Amino acid sequence: MSSRPDPDGALVALGALHALVDSAAGALFTRHAERTVCRRGCSACCIDNLTVFEVEAERIRRAHPELDQMKPHAPGACALLDEDGACRVYDARPYVCRTQGLPLAMFEEDEQGEVRESRSICELNLEGEPLDELELEECWLIGPTEIELQNLQARYSGGGQERTALRDLIGGR
Repeated sequence: MSSRPDPDGALVALGALHALVDSAAGALFTRHAERTVCRRGCSACCIDNLTVFEVEAERIRRAHPELDQMKPHAPGACALLDEDGACRVYDARPYVCRTQGLPLAMFEEDEQGEVRESRSICELNLEGEPLDELELEECWLIGPTEIELQNLQARYSGGGQERTALRDLIGGR
């Protein structure tokens, strides 16, 4: 069932969601400052072929109309990186990029109905307290924000869950 599209409202709400994510992720980055090597130009997790919901792609397009004139970064790394490995759309970067480098926690149900927790972190940030010894609130919980983002995408498009490759945002593609 689709709903009535509200693209401008969804984009405003996305900006607010990104601000909340930045605040919460910032607190976690502060907590994990000793283990975190992520800095401007660290692009180990900025991989190619990353897709985002169309609502996030549109936020990037509106914030960076110069995308049509940009040359994409070489294949293999995110097209939005500059020659020094820094993000050219950092202020409007998508949700997934806002939490990279943090300890991540996720709950999944297996085939027997058992709920299992898994954790991960960028291999560059492994050094430090073992992930399984961290309290859950010391990790970024995968799930709740992704559901909010899906809802914003539905609001933006009227129900569709279209995704756009970041590489397709560059050079008028």
